[in-house]
Amino acid sequence: MDGPLRFDGRVVLVTGAGGGLGRAYALAFAERGASVVVNDLGGDFRGMGKSSSAADKVVEEIRKKGGKAVANYDSVEAGEKVVKTALDAFGRIDVVVNNAGILRDRSFVRTSDEDWDIVHKVHLRGSFLVTRAAWDHMKKQKFGRIIMTSSASGIYGNFGQANYSAAKLGLLGLSKTLAIEGLKSNIHCNTIAPAAGSRMTQTVMPQDLLDALKPDYVAPLVLWLCHDSCEENGSLFEVGAGWIGKLRWERTLGAIVRQKNQPVTPEAVKANWSKICDFDNATKPQTVQESTASMIEVLHKIDSQEDISMNRTSHTVSDTTSRLDRAIGYKLPQQTFSYTELEAIMYALGVGASIKNPENLKFVYEGSSDFSCLPTFGIIPAQKSMMSGALAEVPGLNINFAKLLHGEQYLELYKPLPRTGQLTSEAVIVDILDKGSGLVILLDVYSYSGKELICFNQFSVFIVGSGGFGGKKTSNKAKVTVPPPKRPPDVVLEDTTSLNQAVLYRLSGDWNPLHIDPSFASLGGFEKPILHGLCSLGFSARHVLQQFGNNDVSRFKAIKARFAKPVYPGQTLSTEMWKEGNRIHFQTKVQETGDIVLSNAYVDLVPTSDDLSAKISSKDGVLRSTLVFEEIGCRIKDVGKELVKKVNAVFEWNITKHGKTAARWTIDLKNGSGELYQGPARGSADTVFTLSDEDFMEVVMGKLNPQKAFFSGKLRVKGNIMLSQKLEMILKDYAKL
Repeated sequence: MDGPLRFDGRVVLVTGAGGGLGRAYALAFAERGASVVVNDLGGDFRGMGKSSSAADKVVEEIRKKGGKAVANYDSVEAGEKVVKTALDAFGRIDVVVNNAGILRDRSFVRTSDEDWDIVHKVHLRGSFLVTRAAWDHMKKQKFGRIIMTSSASGIYGNFGQANYSAAKLGLLGLSKTLAIEGLKSNIHCNTIAPAAGSRMTQTVMPQDLLDALKPDYVAPLVLWLCHDSCEENGSLFEVGAGWIGKLRWERTLGAIVRQKNQPVTPEAVKANWSKICDFDNATKPQTVQESTASMIEVLHKIDSQEDISMNRTSHTVSDTTSRLDRAIGYKLPQQTFSYTELEAIMYALGVGASIKNPENLKFVYEGSSDFSCLPTFGIIPAQKSMMSGALAEVPGLNINFAKLLHGEQYLELYKPLPRTGQLTSEAVIVDILDKGSGLVILLDVYSYSGKELICFNQFSVFIVGSGGFGGKKTSNKAKVTVPPPKRPPDVVLEDTTSLNQAVLYRLSGDWNPLHIDPSFASLGGFEKPILHGLCSLGFSARHVLQQFGNNDVSRFKAIKARFAKPVYPGQTLSTEMWKEGNRIHFQTKVQETGDIVLSNAYVDLVPTSDDLSAKISSKDGVLRSTLVFEEIGCRIKDVGKELVKKVNAVFEWNITKHGKTAARWTIDLKNGSGELYQGPARGSADTVFTLSDEDFMEVVMGKLNPQKAFFSGKLRVKGNIMLSQKLEMILKDYAKL
């Protein structure tokens, strides 16, 4: 069982903590190890008067119990002074509970300017000023928890509290925005609407009700929302008398009251009024983007004369799934990409190639005798298919592409990229997955030079907020990521990106202003423009090729990576690498923060004959074929599901030595996720091969043609001989042999 929630080392500021709810929060935090700043102006519920006694009494209570606390007597309108008390006393600020408030209740017609302004100054402006004073400190330490105090009056309205209810609902809007802006810095902001006895309620609630609505019943929720382990963010809770409930907005499906090229009339609104107000099967938008996405869809549907209701979620789950299923298999228009050495060099510079490393000269100087395109340049022609806007035109794929994130990337080269050329890319949607919080599109892109296939890319794109339609969660068509070995990395290489890295990389074709325009980046929730994920991928691919491939582009076979977190230009990328045969596992971190930005990644290298010979010579007394089967086994673990779908057969191998059976192996690519094991097939094998250890190696290394081996009697085959044609897929494409 988990232990008690503690706040040791945390500094908590509670405004209006001289009594009622604030006092209960301060005492509870202190009891669990926090250092507490008890803020209270010492006035009455109308905000009149001033006294230090209220805050002092709470501080004294905390200290008598062995806790740490200091008092602050400033108005919350002096937010900087309030927060400075925490910094001076304890050196930091971790939690802000905005609790201070006053009442000036009057019917709306009798509410004066003063009544309106003072309530807003204390509740809304005061919470803003105190939180703003703490914000930068929380950002720098990458931690903060903020509580805004709303009210049932703010949520539902209440007679005689126009000023109070307006301010209290304003706090919810403030909290929602802070939750979005603070998320990347681990700053969470939530709102509570408590029902409890306090200085503000003592004149409007009977004593027996005040006794039932103890502040102590509210404090546990506040403490949980402010704890390190709580991930709740941007939410609203009603709480009181030992009960807690979470609230959210709800919206009807609505009705379209306009036709193409026709005006909207009040008569059309009247005719659709019952539908507009019908909350059966209502939707629950959670973000501005979700709210506006439906409007964009309406415009599209009106223009195309389709008849839909107001929101995409008005479709049933089966309707949505069926619609998206129709998009699977859709082929996007062909894209052509022409390039010279200039584009190849521009890309190399964009991913950090530099003449500071003489080995990089071949990537940045067209006059080099062995000038080469970096292997990951193969992503650039393919990305035109994803960035052309064609995805938004796919029938049935009516989703908000403004919320697209690049989730994962796979690239496989069938031969080194020519130094100049023209590549034609053909893209197809191979699957659509439901991840709950979003939707994943798997886009396969094949790039050809003439009729020759040069490279293959798979883009995994995540559409935030478009999930939950009841679709499948996994696909055997996805190129899977693979966790790195559980040991310290074999090699670590570092490169510092330049402040102009994103500016330079975008010249290769990704013109998204997120990577250069500060105001656009701010709208995306970033403090400044971020580096392209594919740029970071290019850095790491260079590191792997340099360390394990001698910068020989012909050794590069494939790369797969998941984009985990953003990188800011100027940060240092650290690539941690593990060698497992011809697969190099890697993960990439930002050195300054320790954040993993590329995860579960690998590069597959093409082995040389020298690699295999060296491995064989180091295993005296071991059948050389055993090493090959071990390699095949590793690949089946990674891509077994894909092989089972393509091969659908069980192969048994009898390996002989001096005319006698020395080993038996079974490759099962028919059942489950595929399997390699030593021994005969557990059921019946579709095809059985018999040949010597020496001849097996000759076949694997390309020195002996399998057909010649068969007709010469060196290779014997039983069962379905035609299935042997699928072995090239195993030995060449998947075992990398």
